[in-house]
Amino acid sequence: MRSRRPSSWIAAPVLGALAGLLYAAIVDAGILADSAIRGAFIGSPILYYERGLLFPRWRDRIRRAAAPLFAAATIATYTVMIVLGNAAAGTVLHHLFGYMPSARAAMRMSETGFLYSLGVSAIIAFVFRVRDLIGPRVFTNLLLGRYHRPISEERIFLFLDVSGSTRFAEQHGDLAAQQYLGQIFSALAMPVHRSCGSIDDYIGDMALVSWTIAQGTRDAACLRCVFDFAATLAESAAIWQARFGQVPGFRAALHCGSVVTAEIGLERHKIAYFGDTVNTTSRLEALAKTLGVPVLVSADLLDRIGDLPDDLVADDLGRHAIRGRNEPLMVAAIRQCADPPSRERSAL
Repeated sequence: MRSRRPSSWIAAPVLGALAGLLYAAIVDAGILADSAIRGAFIGSPILYYERGLLFPRWRDRIRRAAAPLFAAATIATYTVMIVLGNAAAGTVLHHLFGYMPSARAAMRMSETGFLYSLGVSAIIAFVFRVRDLIGPRVFTNLLLGRYHRPISEERIFLFLDVSGSTRFAEQHGDLAAQQYLGQIFSALAMPVHRSCGSIDDYIGDMALVSWTIAQGTRDAACLRCVFDFAATLAESAAIWQARFGQVPGFRAALHCGSVVTAEIGLERHKIAYFGDTVNTTSRLEALAKTLGVPVLVSADLLDRIGDLPDDLVADDLGRHAIRGRNEPLMVAAIRQCADPPSRERSAL
């Protein structure tokens, strides 16, 4: 599970205070501390909300909505937070600092202040919506221009294929199949987020997920993501059964290696990966189907991970020829055990 770093909690009030000071500079407010404190109390809950630290279920629900409904619900949520945050700040200013003659005066918000807070919140909502549409990692990297020039780096890749989607489409139609896949990929988002990964692309009924080596190998995060996703589906089995008549299944293949990462496109920018590592991962997914293995991992990745967590076991499947590679690749099936064994795994 992804731990919340202290910086996630500290950055919000700091940024909120800075926004308050900017307001004070624009309107020439008299007491800077007043504006900074109000900015911290108003900005913190909004930023905590967008980071998934406050009301995460409500946030996830409206993120799935169409853009107009998302915007209306988000602005309404922000408005409530602005009013409550300002009231809390006014209470602090009155009782602790004595800046205001009465609690009612302290909690009163000027029309200019409210419109400023709402305008900044609308910009935040727009930025986060764009971030959701193209992916947090892609958004950040495009903004920073990290891959404007191609670079070579090592990454971990996961190809996750939804089992039986073709049969589902034949039985229920393409529209129902698209809704089915949409819900599955929505369920995948949080396990990927918790493991510090990035959903880089959707290819039909397959999702491409990647990690940096450091993030993906820490406590076997890339493997935990797969089993976290399986647990998420299992917990909602009754809901899946009622809505779609079946609980989704999937196959997963993971591999790591060197790739060239580059920003491509002009009107529609995208970060793409080039190299044998991605092709090998795709072919491992096909091998997983042939072997009837739900989770298949290359020995290269297992070597980078090192000792597996106690609840995960690697079953050696030997060497297999992979199209496009000169040498056979050693692979293993990963499974989760109910009774964790000693910290040993099959030697590959």
